[in-house]
Amino acid sequence: MKSIYDLNYDQMKEFAQDCGWKPFRGQQIFEWLYRKRVDSFEEMSNLSKETRDLLQQEFAINPLKLVKKQTAKDGTTKFLFQTEDGALLESVLMYFDYGRSVCVSSQVGCNMGCAFCASGLTKKKRNLTSAEMVAQVMYVQKELDKQEERLSHIVVMGTGEPFDNYDNVMNFLSTINHDRGLAIGARHITISTCGIVPMIYRFADAKYQYNLAISLHAPNNTLRDQLMPVNHAYPLDTLMEAIRYYCSKNNRRLTFEYILLKGINDQKQHAKQLAHLLKGLNAYVNLIPYNSVDEKKFKSVDHEEAMAFYDQLMKEGVRATIRKEHGNDIDAACGQLRIKEIRKGNGE
Repeated sequence: MKSIYDLNYDQMKEFAQDCGWKPFRGQQIFEWLYRKRVDSFEEMSNLSKETRDLLQQEFAINPLKLVKKQTAKDGTTKFLFQTEDGALLESVLMYFDYGRSVCVSSQVGCNMGCAFCASGLTKKKRNLTSAEMVAQVMYVQKELDKQEERLSHIVVMGTGEPFDNYDNVMNFLSTINHDRGLAIGARHITISTCGIVPMIYRFADAKYQYNLAISLHAPNNTLRDQLMPVNHAYPLDTLMEAIRYYCSKNNRRLTFEYILLKGINDQKQHAKQLAHLLKGLNAYVNLIPYNSVDEKKFKSVDHEEAMAFYDQLMKEGVRATIRKEHGNDIDAACGQLRIKEIRKGNGE
């Protein structure tokens, strides 16, 4: 059954209109879902029984079931969900000084095949619906409600390539961003892509205010070809042309994500190449410590090596940060918990 989370605000109002209801009915339903965060239509007490019964016939609310939850010493919490067709997906709640952030998955599996990534150990089975993405966020927010806290940031950086599921991702974000939804500001929402060039142009022309992050991880084509198969389709010169087009259309600072892999992409010359590649852009580099994956041969750099790379970038005039590590005592790598459950025969 279709989840009502699939309807954004305008679609909800249109549905109410098609049902012959008063114009404000769609707004009421939307606010029951996202302001009051009800779990059933019966809780929508200012709607008639006839209206609630029709909603019950037409829609489910939450299309996900919680399978497992892991909480690290630092509070980082991984949620493993199962969809109605048995697929598994992950979300991660992270605690920062600036607020509470949830990392959302956008696909079941991933076809990008990045050499270092646990998410790509299983190929993409399908795109997640916008409802399945909304449901991840709503489950986490309801957990935070118990602590009288609220989500402040959304990152679409979990399993999957968001720009390979563009329409559903944008529909999901319109609900989360809407001031009658969860009202999470556009500048607190980040979408990460490994470089699907046609969709970067589409995103640029739409002039969304969401943040864009580029998963780069290598400063030259030879190395990026080895690490990220997408580079064969959209090599760095093509990708950088699209990025410069985006920057010309949007006065937004870009983030480049760069996982430091010991002995692979972490040398001084790599920092210099990266600085040259990004010259002139309003951007900064987010250096990410690698979370080891059993099936992968890569290792993380130590703190001193990360600082040496950071210092070289800063010397070259490129702003950078080193991401604080989260959830080291649980299955921290993206997709890792899901893979373990699949291999146990639990789902998919």
